Amino acid sequence: MFFDRPDSGELAVLVHLELSSGQEPEDPREFEELVLSAGGDPVAMVGGQRDTPHAKYFVGTGKLQELQGLVEEHRAELVIFNHTLSPSQERNLETALKCRVLDRTGLILDIFAQRARTFEGKLQVELAQLRHMSTRLVRGWTHLERQKGGIGLRGPGETQLETDRRLLRGRISSIEKRLSKVRTQREQGRRSRQRASIPTVSLVGYTNAGKSTLFNNITGEDVYAEDQLFATLDPTMRRVELDDIGAVILADTVGFISHLPHKLVEAFRATLEEASNASLLLHVIDAAADERMHYIEQVDEVLGEIGAGELPQLRVFNKIDLLNMEPRIDRDDEGAPIAVWLSAQTGAGVELLYQAITELVGEEMIEGELILAPTDGRLRARLFEQHAVGEESYREDGCSIVSLRIPYSDFMRILSGLNLSFAELEWHGEAPEDYQAAGF
Repeated sequence: MFFDRPDSGELAVLVHLELSSGQEPEDPREFEELVLSAGGDPVAMVGGQRDTPHAKYFVGTGKLQELQGLVEEHRAELVIFNHTLSPSQERNLETALKCRVLDRTGLILDIFAQRARTFEGKLQVELAQLRHMSTRLVRGWTHLERQKGGIGLRGPGETQLETDRRLLRGRISSIEKRLSKVRTQREQGRRSRQRASIPTVSLVGYTNAGKSTLFNNITGEDVYAEDQLFATLDPTMRRVELDDIGAVILADTVGFISHLPHKLVEAFRATLEEASNASLLLHVIDAAADERMHYIEQVDEVLGEIGAGELPQLRVFNKIDLLNMEPRIDRDDEGAPIAVWLSAQTGAGVELLYQAITELVGEEMIEGELILAPTDGRLRARLFEQHAVGEESYREDGCSIVSLRIPYSDFMRILSGLNLSFAELEWHGEAPEDYQAAGF
């Protein structure tokens, strides 16, 4: 840190006000869960209503006195607001309460700092923290006449505040350059997957909706999954094989939350781009949550911010085991899947999810019985590599008949690689109708 702050502890007094400003209020229960996720120990919650925030302290003078009493009574070393405080409000509150004061953005940044595991994740968290800190440097320097010494630097020099700001700008610039490289690498990976015609399916949703548990169920992995907010921070991608589709890249992403601080949306743009470039979004929803419609709206809002609002989306209502419901698929008027009800914890309904993904992501398939001569060994080998052959039988002349089912693009890529054309192939019975009509 570039400024001195009181030693912080875990005993925390929470502040949640209902404001008449027209902004949608935060959820006090979610606020308490955030504090617990950060490792805090809430000892008291201060509530109330105001038309507008107090310019100096955010709360009124009466509430400020109440907070001072609670801090002294519980010997709390931290006061956390479920609101966004201005730097001056934060500074004035710390002076009045004689303890550390944190707002909602700072709290979420602290949780992210604890959960970041990869190098990229730590960089993104540090970037968000530095941007947040850059507006709060002034609190630590009431003396602004410190000078920077050294040959060639004598004279008026720099104030310490100016030095800190310069150091911050330099570090922010350095991190942005590194994250730009990460973004370039991700873009190269996406282009290679597109060239290979491998669709990407991204799990998105409100924090603690069960995305990582569902990811583990589908992939057989052991990604960290706990019943807490922001258990997943770093994106995880795995290749999975699905019937009738073949290879699919499944991406587990960071969870969203109400009024996600804009600093975090900006800092995590490289990560969130995995969602904005997906072939299909699986919007995982906690079906047992009382506020589930509100959570759906918040996720859709963030998806709009990152340019993913218009992507194909399948809603996945998770945790139906808590509601004693049976798994099912909901469809629109045209019969396309729009929602799947399942339990990632028990696995009930996951096969319905596979079915829905196949219908939404799967391309037009070539189906038929293909006759392969003994000289077509390379073509036969490639078809088996793609898991495109269901059954195989042999005729007396040595030719084999394979029951074929494969996406059109995959089949044409195989033929192109072997310098073959569709017209050269021999079929048992009629050739696939769609391609006869197309003139192949």
